[in-house]
Amino acid sequence: MRIAVIGGGMIGLALGWRLARRGAAVAVFERDTVGHGASHAAAGMLAAACEAEPGEAALGVLSRESLGLWPAFAAEIEAASGCSVGLRREGTLVVALNRDDAAKLRHDLAFQRSQGIDLEWLTPGEAREREPYLAPQLAGAIFSPGDIQVDNRAVMAALRVAFQRAGGVLHEHATVERVATEGGCASGVVVAGEVHAADVVVLAAGAWSGGIDLPIARPPVRPVKGQMLAVQMDPAAPLLRHVVWAPKAYLVPRADGRLIVGATVEERGFDARMTAGGMYSLLDGAWRALPGIEELPLIETWAGFRPGSRDDAPILGPTALPGLMMATGHHRNGILLTPVTADALAATILDGAPDPRIAGFGIGRFERMRAAA
Repeated sequence: MRIAVIGGGMIGLALGWRLARRGAAVAVFERDTVGHGASHAAAGMLAAACEAEPGEAALGVLSRESLGLWPAFAAEIEAASGCSVGLRREGTLVVALNRDDAAKLRHDLAFQRSQGIDLEWLTPGEAREREPYLAPQLAGAIFSPGDIQVDNRAVMAALRVAFQRAGGVLHEHATVERVATEGGCASGVVVAGEVHAADVVVLAAGAWSGGIDLPIARPPVRPVKGQMLAVQMDPAAPLLRHVVWAPKAYLVPRADGRLIVGATVEERGFDARMTAGGMYSLLDGAWRALPGIEELPLIETWAGFRPGSRDDAPILGPTALPGLMMATGHHRNGILLTPVTADALAATILDGAPDPRIAGFGIGRFERMRAAA
């Protein structure tokens, strides 16, 4: 089977790898360089437990399913590529800096426990025993032992190697203009006026998915800008070991001493400019939780574009056009949802039946929403 994947981010490359390993002839078409969009900009947190929120129960189930797949998925990538992906298992701390923060955390904790999620309430002293450099005025914290992290940039580098070793073909700087059709079915992609034939086309172009010319309605995906920065800790004596969520920023430590701070959430289209306000809000939020950060050197700033859908949930599976599949709209959960997306879409494409795990995330739900409205 010939499969064309539009988009060379983590979702597209992981799916391509899964398909190629099962014998499909897979070509990935990337408008820029593979892995330099949202997959490069992300922080690599796999926080399916502590991020679970009321109103997102179905997404929470899918997220926890994918979180459970990540350790084996990471091991497979490392075995196939010979490259480390930086998986760490210290867990996540969600900290409260005042009474209002603590009340919100307790409210969230009650919901999360009702979903069967294993979380622990910590007193300020217990939180500082785990992370001594946290702010002294803590009002409490939640510890999530099951949440992990990966180095997303390392994952992308490893996936590239694994995909090509499996026989996959990469086309970089290859902007897909439209999806070609024949006999009422998707028949390939058009790049620079040339048709690349395929039996199945998968749209996995992240925030750029809404810009691809399709013979059916385009997916309601928009760019949601996020500014981020990194400072350098001493790897031998880091200020943090756990991922820490504070009220206005999150902090993600890497093994090499990098400490990633993110992220703004901005509806500004594809405006990649860094702003003083964005940097101030991140540094202020990080400093309130970790005062010692002010002494660390700033080593990198960047912006990325999350692919936000109308309901902030992914768009997965078949479409009204036979042969065209969707794997987009993951918003802030693209890294987390990579294993389940890749496994479910590969099964749907090659086994000929929709994977039940993604049944509620098809593009048809937006038509049903409009009809209900």
